[in-house]
Amino acid sequence: MLSLNSFLAMSSPLRIATLTTISALIFAHPSTQQTFTTCNPTTQAGCPPDTALGTSMTANFASGPSNQFTASGNPTYNSNGAAFTVTRPGDAPTIQSNWYIMFGKVSVVMKAAPGTGIVSSSVLQSDDLDEIDWEWIGGANDQVQSNYFGKGQTTTYDRAAVIAATNTQGQWHTYTIDWTENQIVWQIDGTTVRVLSANDANGQYPQTPCKLKIGSWAGGNPANPPGTISWAGGVTDFSAGPFTMYVQSVAVTDYSTGKQYIYGDMSGTWSSIESNGGRVNGNSGAATGTDTAAPAITSSASGNVVPFEGTHADCSTCATPNAGGWTVSTVTSASATYTTYPGLPSGWTVNGSGKVVPPSAASGIDVPVRLACLLAGGLAMGLLLGFRL
Repeated sequence: MLSLNSFLAMSSPLRIATLTTISALIFAHPSTQQTFTTCNPTTQAGCPPDTALGTSMTANFASGPSNQFTASGNPTYNSNGAAFTVTRPGDAPTIQSNWYIMFGKVSVVMKAAPGTGIVSSSVLQSDDLDEIDWEWIGGANDQVQSNYFGKGQTTTYDRAAVIAATNTQGQWHTYTIDWTENQIVWQIDGTTVRVLSANDANGQYPQTPCKLKIGSWAGGNPANPPGTISWAGGVTDFSAGPFTMYVQSVAVTDYSTGKQYIYGDMSGTWSSIESNGGRVNGNSGAATGTDTAAPAITSSASGNVVPFEGTHADCSTCATPNAGGWTVSTVTSASATYTTYPGLPSGWTVNGSGKVVPPSAASGIDVPVRLACLLAGGLAMGLLLGFRL
């Protein structure tokens, strides 16, 4: 245990670093623990390399299962393609790719599952919990949600966008994610419906090798937390089922080449990723380039939507527009904006530029003094949690 005398004996830079670490531990946001990965290369050494797709692939599920994917939860196959059927509580049929892509284009031809509380998902997710999502709520046949996360962080809840779509459950649509180091483009039937620039992601831009996960599950399972049920649109009546999501085909192009993707350090930045036997962005000629045709996003989701891992079952305060209790607000872009930070003192806010703003009564305090106050608060909490004289 660190004594106060030892702390005071430290050099000034070391004391500041120690206080910063203490404050980070005290104010750590618990929702990052809602996600799971078997080995996170940004926090653990010795994680195995990621098997690379390194090229393009297609799968026609109307012809049966593909050896490109591993199934769980017993999806079935027929003339419509892969059928992901939820019949009872706990059902979560899923397929997961046997490879990763390091930037690329993913197109899924599918029909979403109907049913109050039933969720259909097509998700790109990395070992360090970067994530790019398409999600459909069974009680809302006229919309699809797009979302993204960086390193599994759910520190802001304004990143989801609700996009109008026609008869998602009765008509085949092609849903595409086109992902480069500069931007993510979401498209429906070839029409761009959302663009996220890396510069607009407030440090949360997905940029590490991702697997593709497709499946359905009952967010409305009565055993789930109330927030998850609300986000999914309400409690699922399983007697009205079964509820089936169909995926006719998948087409994927990896914008990098090689056999394996390796995290060169623990930064989680795309420039740190190394390719064994190829090159990151080695297939960049397949990329479509910058897309400037995206319309302004006209609605965003104000609510807590947690990352995909764990089938969102840990969500505590979630809802969905027109299917639950989300508030839909008009915005002019897909940019993420921080409104608060975990552990921010009472009365302090975050402005549109992401900067911390003190209460009006303290508005005359300059930045160094404000920083000293925050560090002093961290020291005080540290004393309460274990410093001794």
